[in-house]
Formats: sequence, C-alpha cells, structure tokens
Amino acid sequence: MNIIAGFADISLLQLLLVACVAFLASVLGGLAGYGTGALMPLVLVPLIGAEPVVPIIAISSIFTNLSRFVAYLRYADRRRALIVIGAGALTTALGAYGYTRLTNAGAAVVIGVMLISSVPLRRLFRRRDVRIGDAGLGVGAVGYGVVVGGTSGSGVILLSLLMAVGLEGAAVIATDAVISLATGVIKISVFGLAGAVTAQVFAFALLIGAVSLPGAFLARTFVERIPVHIHTAILDVAVVVGGLVMISSAARHWI
Repeated sequence: MNIIAGFADISLLQLLLVACVAFLASVLGGLAGYGTGALMPLVLVPLIGAEPVVPIIAISSIFTNLSRFVAYLRYADRRRALIVIGAGALTTALGAYGYTRLTNAGAAVVIGVMLISSVPLRRLFRRRDVRIGDAGLGVGAVGYGVVVGGTSGSGVILLSLLMAVGLEGAAVIATDAVISLATGVIKISVFGLAGAVTAQVFAFALLIGAVSLPGAFLARTFVERIPVHIHTAILDVAVVVGGLVMISSAARHWI
C-alpha cells in the first residue's frame, strides 16, 4: 500500500486544513467527549467525497480515543463500557456493513442527517435529564450500535446514554473513549473486509490520528478553565450548517 499515493490529488494547503481541523476536533473531544466525528466530515467531504469519510474517522478514532483514554484512564467505568460493547457489537458491525452499500450521495445524506439530528438530540436528553439502569443501557447500546456503525458524529448518543446511568464529567469522557475504541475496531474490520480501506483512506486516517494525539492532553489542561457551553454552541452551529451543506450537495447530485 502506497501511503503517498493517497495524497496525490490533494494540495499541501488542503492537508494543512485537515490537520488543523483534526487537532481542533480532538481538543473539543477531550473537553466535551465528542467533536471529531462531527467536525471532520465538514472538511473531508468537499475534498474526497462522502463515501470514505466514516472509514477514515473509524481508523483515526483509534488514535484519538486511545489518547483520550490514557489521559483520563483512572476515571473509566469499565463495567458500563463492557455492557455497551457487548450489547452493541453485532449491530455496530451490521451498521458498518450497511454503510458500505451506500452510494456517495447516499452516504452524504446519512452523515448530514446524523450531524443535524445530533444537536437537538443532545439538548433533548439534557433537558429531560433521563435516567436509566444497566438494563436500559444495554438496550440503548443495541440501537446505538446501528447508528455508530454506519454514521459519523453519533457520539452524542453514547454520551447521553452514559450520563443517563449516572456517569459525570471525566468518567463520561473516559468511558466513552473505551467504548469508542472497541466500536472503532469492529467498524475497521468490516470496512476492511468490504474493501473500503484504500490507500487514501488509510493516509488521511493516519494524518488525522497523528495530529490528534496531543489534543486530549491539552484539553485536560484546560477542562476546568474554559466554559464548555461556549465551544459547544459553536460546535452545534458548525455541525448543523455542515449537515445541511452535505444534504443539499447530495440533492443536487440526484437532481
């Protein structure tokens, strides 16, 4: 596999843009528990299309979630993580396989809808202050598996589930990282078997993963100093606008 070939049609300025957004997204992910999967499609889709985006983020998430897990290691709730991983493993694989069957326009619509939906979903769960037990967590993980397997930016659903069982603060971020590592491995396996992991996919994932590694540690430094609601509001706007752009682009393709 020739990694350099994956960058053949991409300019240095575009690569720098991808690297900067990846670093910013990793910092946001370290602060709020989500961000990478929501922000990266906004810069990747215009460059390389929608189809490779979920495989790229699945591979790069191994780097970002590993650094986040190490940074917050002592806070992880391993029992809750195992519940989600066990309940959602099969549906994650099914969701990933379904994604490989989509066209480029279809993938853009799926990603766009998920990004836009994530904003009101997060606000709804927070407002309702929903509480569930371990059984409810397992049931929710089954549905979450389908969504996370075939989309990007679905981290808000997992965060809502973890908070609903009583996890807070760093425990949410650390447990989310453990679960996301496992789902990332499952998705990569499915994408690899389906032939979706090309040289370009791997090259972009490697770039994003490498520049994202310091993000979680920088986020931990500022986690108690920066008002979370400020960057959350900015992220919400970016996610909704990006989702609308992807859906409109797909619509033009069909028309």
